[in-house]
Amino acid sequence: MGREALPRLKSFAAEKHWSAEFRSAETSAEFAQVAREEAATGRARIFALGGDGTFQALLNAVAGNAGVSIGVLPAGGGNDLAAALGLPMDPVRAAEMILTRAQAVALDAARVRTADGTERLYMGGGGVGLDAEAARFASGVYRKLRGRSRYLLSAIRALGGFRGIGVSVSLEGAEQTFLQGMALVLGVLNTPSYGGGLRLAPKASLEDGRLDLVLLENLSAFEIAQILPRLAISGEIRTERIQRHCVTRARIETERPCAFHADGEIVGMTPVEVAVVPRAMRVWRVRPNLARPAGG
Repeated sequence: MGREALPRLKSFAAEKHWSAEFRSAETSAEFAQVAREEAATGRARIFALGGDGTFQALLNAVAGNAGVSIGVLPAGGGNDLAAALGLPMDPVRAAEMILTRAQAVALDAARVRTADGTERLYMGGGGVGLDAEAARFASGVYRKLRGRSRYLLSAIRALGGFRGIGVSVSLEGAEQTFLQGMALVLGVLNTPSYGGGLRLAPKASLEDGRLDLVLLENLSAFEIAQILPRLAISGEIRTERIQRHCVTRARIETERPCAFHADGEIVGMTPVEVAVVPRAMRVWRVRPNLARPAGG
């Protein structure tokens, strides 16, 4: 998807006299290396042309470098972070908006540590359960699809061999300090949605110093069939069997080892600890009051 947009972006840059250098990479590891090299030369702004996973690679490559601001030009399957940043889903229109109406703002991130000690930052959403299993299909057989359909089809495919997960969660920064139950999905989000617009945490903010932990209880096939139409149309989940908690840290244990995904990328296995990292990185975003020019 990024390759398709690249010629248009180069034409846009030439037309607007935008002094931009374009570099490509075949893998996430190669992309991260390119980002580190550019940051080391003193590059002040680095943008990822891709989806949430590509941006995550950029974030981890340059995190802690106060001289760099980063951004995303959406060309992925889900683009939930771009939506949370106020950007249009077309990468050229996003570039134009960044040049004219955006600001580099220090935004929060989440840091996850998995059972084997792997640590990873992410800025969108992560979790265990059906969504983590669906992530395998979304990055596999359905990787060429875009938007919510990619993840809905992946989730339906994953349902075939999925059973609910017993979870135990220790919470910090919430009124409740412990949570236990059978989960279909247990998500920890920094943005209102993930999975191409699935709005698990509609009140989540990138600037409030908190994460939104969401427990969607294990549902029967009939209950899942009831929520699917609204989920497909608007991304909303309407059920009483969902809990939401604002947290600063959470430790998630599961009855059996389960994969944890961050922005659709499998990071490692449970148990995991997830904590907010306030003002982790300066990211280009459009604030609501800058979404339109004055008088527009």
